[in-house]
This record gives sequence, structure tokens and C-alpha cells, in this order.
Amino acid sequence: MHVPVQAIDREIWRDGAASEGTRLIPEETPLALTYNGGTYAVMMGTPQNLEDFAVGFSLSEGIVKSVNDIQSLEVIRLDDGIELRMWMASEHAGRISERRRHIAGPTGCGICGIDSIAEAVRPAAVVPQQGQTFAPEQIMAAMQAIAPLQSINLQTRAVHAAAFWSPAGGIVALREDVGRHNALDKLAGALARSRTDARAGMVVLTSRVSVEMVQKTAAIGAPVMVAVSAPTALAVRTAEAAGITLIAIARQDGFEVFTHGSRVVARLATEVADVA
Repeated sequence: MHVPVQAIDREIWRDGAASEGTRLIPEETPLALTYNGGTYAVMMGTPQNLEDFAVGFSLSEGIVKSVNDIQSLEVIRLDDGIELRMWMASEHAGRISERRRHIAGPTGCGICGIDSIAEAVRPAAVVPQQGQTFAPEQIMAAMQAIAPLQSINLQTRAVHAAAFWSPAGGIVALREDVGRHNALDKLAGALARSRTDARAGMVVLTSRVSVEMVQKTAAIGAPVMVAVSAPTALAVRTAEAAGITLIAIARQDGFEVFTHGSRVVARLATEVADVA
């Protein structure tokens, strides 16, 4: 159960006849996040890039403000799941009780276990309005660049991806998981651990955009998020308040901009300067 992809026997029915074979499918494993000896949450997810998941979850939940707040991190593989064991300095421990969840989170759960409506719709962090702009061609290129890099999805066709794209580096990091929220948390952890400045690029998602996906993107600090599917109305309102450019229904031939469209420009300033 600790291997991300499993080969499973199954019976195939096609054209009225049966045959046997195997199919590669993604694993789903309980992932317990513990801080200073206490369990905070148990999420179902793909057992890969677990250090990234632990760090990214901690940041997006507001348990830590920086990766440096985590003094140690161990991945403990148990018979029935995996424990992501973290220790924090005593001055940061108070945040755990303030943000503690109370129930386990299934694979599709992004904000499971919170105990108030206000917590579910908490304001997202606000990103700076100045800075990077993107041409439509860059946005479409970023979305198209994801599929060939999804190693688990290429095998299983059953997982989500979250990636970070920048004009200088293309796809800088990409993480996959059976849970779309987990994939984004893994990406957040990867960017934090590599000290990547998220203000210079965009988050790209293979899933729909719900409010917690906007909250997590805001915590990362990325000014733009691009998704293949449509957003919810609450996600649009949250992105507007957070100063995030929300782009969705992104395809090879175009996309739709729901908030802060000033970051999408037909021609980049550098291109105009080159022509002049």
C-alpha cells in the first residue's frame, strides 16, 4: 500500500465477451499528519512526495508560517498507513490547537474536519497586484505542458496534478495525487522547500477550482491560477478578494478569465520593447 501505483487483476467485458488482465491503478493510503506528538489530521492520498505534502499542508493550514518552523520531519511507514511526524519549536505549537481538525479527511476532502462555517470561508491571503503579466500563448503552453509530465496519470488516468510554471523555467515543479487538494499541498511544499518565488509564475491545475484551492494558491503566493475545469462561484469571489487572477476552462485554443484580468496581456511589455 506504500507504492504509488499498483497492478490489479480484473475481468474485462468488451463486445459481449470477457477476458482477463491487469490494470495499473493509483494507491490510496491514510496519511496521518502529527505535530509534537499529537495527530492533527488523517488524509487519504497517494503515497508519493510525502515530505512535500507535509510541508505544504502545514503552510496552507496556517500551522507554520515558514518551512523553517518545522524542526524535524520523519516519514514513518506503518502497516495500515503512513505517519508524517513533525516537530515544531514550542513558540509555534500554539497554532496547532488553534487550527486543529477533528475528523479524518477522505480523498476528495479539502476542508474536512473544521468546526465552523467561518473557518470554511476564511479570507485568503492577499497577493500583490504589481508584477508578472502573461500572454495568452504562455497560459495555453503552461496547461499543455502538464500532461506529458504526469507520470502516475500516464499509467492510471486517475490522478490530479498541480504544477508551477514560470516564464524563465517552464514547469518548475509538478505533483500528483488522487486528491486534488493533496496535489496542490504537495506543490506548495515543493516550492517552499526549494525556496521558489511563487510571485514570478502561475499555478496550473488539472481539476476544478473550489474555494479551498484558491485559499491554498493564495498561501503559496502565486498571482495567477489556471485550471482545466470551471470554478465555483465562491472560488471566484475568493480569488477576487485575494487579488488572484483566476483562469479556468483552459484548453489548447483558449481559456476564460474570471478575476483580475489585467495580468493577461495580448503582448508582453518586453515584446513591445523589442519591436520598438
